Amino acid sequence: MSMIAFMAYKVNFFLIIIGPALVFFFIKYNLWSAIYSLKEGIQIQGYDFSEMINYQVWVLIVSLLSQGFFSSQLAEDIRLGRISSYLIYPFQFWQFHLASFLGFQTIQMAVAGFTILILFGSDLVQVPTWEILTSGLVMSFVVGLIWFSFQFLIGLSAFWLEETWVLRVILITVTQFLSGSILPLEFFPLWAKDLLSMTPFPYMTHVPVKIFMGAYEGSLPILVGILLLWLGIISLVCGLMWRSGLKRYSAAGM
Repeated sequence: MSMIAFMAYKVNFFLIIIGPALVFFFIKYNLWSAIYSLKEGIQIQGYDFSEMINYQVWVLIVSLLSQGFFSSQLAEDIRLGRISSYLIYPFQFWQFHLASFLGFQTIQMAVAGFTILILFGSDLVQVPTWEILTSGLVMSFVVGLIWFSFQFLIGLSAFWLEETWVLRVILITVTQFLSGSILPLEFFPLWAKDLLSMTPFPYMTHVPVKIFMGAYEGSLPILVGILLLWLGIISLVCGLMWRSGLKRYSAAGM
């Protein structure tokens, strides 16, 4: 359903395809070009201009691969009473939305692939080896599952809240700032990085970007284990919220 919905309107789909690359060129590239043009040969926290652009390109790719899904339909299903039908279907509510997420990811893979081709052709990013590219894609998929779990958690809050869009905006803003999406985590003070290492946020953007850049020095199996642990914790909370929400569900709007 997600793939059909996104591809139904051709102009919208075309803008989704070309939009990320255009936004990158007109905003991030021009912004960092202006900053680094203030002093020739300057390095900021170990990043020269080419390294910063390379980092920001991979931030864009990781965000396309793992952080594009939103839970607005999920919240509407609850608020409008549509989940009553899911309760008698041969599949569960979360399974339907997980399938919707996977369909959406198929679209995002195509968008990311098109964006990568454009940016590779512009010589703004270093082309990784197949091994590095595969590791980055696997990590991005796991991060995407964590993002889906966060979005599912927010969607379930519709059992108690009339609107959930504020929570989604808060999640996006916090994630962008604390995950290294806006600035690399090297710009943060040491105490902040140590504190963030105990949260899932660095693994949402900064770590996958470093993997794509071939600059990650940690153990990938341990990293996957950490991500799966966070995925398990968030999924457990989602299960508790779902069972609690069903107890107060009245099918309003049916």
